[in-house]
Amino acid sequence: MSGQSSMAAFRLDTDTPAVLGVHGELSFDTATAAWQVIRSALAGGAVARLDLAGVQRSDSAGLACVLAVAADAARRGQALQVVNLPAGMRALAQVCEVDGLIG
Repeated sequence: MSGQSSMAAFRLDTDTPAVLGVHGELSFDTATAAWQVIRSALAGGAVARLDLAGVQRSDSAGLACVLAVAADAARRGQALQVVNLPAGMRALAQVCEVDGLIG
C-alpha cells in the first residue's frame, strides 16, 4: 500500500500530489491517531488540500481532528484548503459555529 497509511477504519491517501485524501472513519476511535498521521504528512509542506470525500463516518472528535489539522497548518503558515466535508460534519461545525474555521 504505497503512499497510504492506515489504522482501524481510517486511511490517508497521499498518492495525489498536494492532496491528502481522508477515507473511512474520523471518530472518537480514530481521531487522535488520524491527527498524528495527517500532521506528519503535512510536515513536508507540499500539501494544499485536505479532501474529506472518502470519510464515511464522523463525529465531534472527527470535527475536532479537522479543526486541529487546520489550526496546525495555519500556525505553520501553510495554506490548507479543507474540501468535501461530509454533511454531518458540516452540520456539526455550523451548530458549533466553527464552520468558518474550515471553509
